[in-house]
Amino acid sequence: MPPCRLTVLRNINQIVVKGKGFRGAAQRGSVLPMIISHGRRYIFVHIPKTGGTAMALALESRAKKDDMMLGDTPKAVNRRRRLRDVQTRGRLWKHSTLADIDGLVTPAQMDGYFCFTLVRNPWDRMVSYYHWLRAQGFDHPAVRLAQELDFSPFLNHPVTVASLRAAPPPHYMTDAAGQVRCNSYIRLEHFAEDSADLRAHLGFDVALPRINASNRGRDYRAYYGESDSQLVAEICGFEVNALGYTFEQG
Repeated sequence: MPPCRLTVLRNINQIVVKGKGFRGAAQRGSVLPMIISHGRRYIFVHIPKTGGTAMALALESRAKKDDMMLGDTPKAVNRRRRLRDVQTRGRLWKHSTLADIDGLVTPAQMDGYFCFTLVRNPWDRMVSYYHWLRAQGFDHPAVRLAQELDFSPFLNHPVTVASLRAAPPPHYMTDAAGQVRCNSYIRLEHFAEDSADLRAHLGFDVALPRINASNRGRDYRAYYGESDSQLVAEICGFEVNALGYTFEQG
């Protein structure tokens, strides 16, 4: 069995430890999963730093026996054997895209499934991401960048900008055939309102526990100068134009 090793990906949101059986993730603590539920016919896609860990916890507590979980929680670990010989288009991990899981679930099989994800105010998300990186202890260019730079230089760094451009929310919700499949982009800030269709599909209520709060000022706006806020608005056009986010509020 080869040793686990850090894998530097093009998108700096995708910081993982690569190793058979997700062993690297286990060494740093439980990693909450992407969930594919054939019993309830839904696929939850976990975009980084959007509250997805809380959503995965809420769904995992009601998991059916045939649900597949791509992560390192106890239930996911127990179900890994189901994925042992599966060949997929991309990496199976907690932030897999719909395209990545082709082979485990094909685009044709996704018809009739409720595909959804959580999204978050992009200005708030970037502050959260920055502080998460600063608290990490493993060696990665994004971690070093955040730990060496104040927020504005980090945000404006070409590596950070390229990362944001590479992975807007529809990137995660695009299947292997190039079709965007998203029944609901659930805004974290408006969860009760936006999750109505999800609750109707599941047939039960979903409440998000508050976890993984970062140690930072609660008002994300204090971290931004005018040019910084405009940069995020330009890069995160989907969140602004399609989902209605503004700098002042979610």
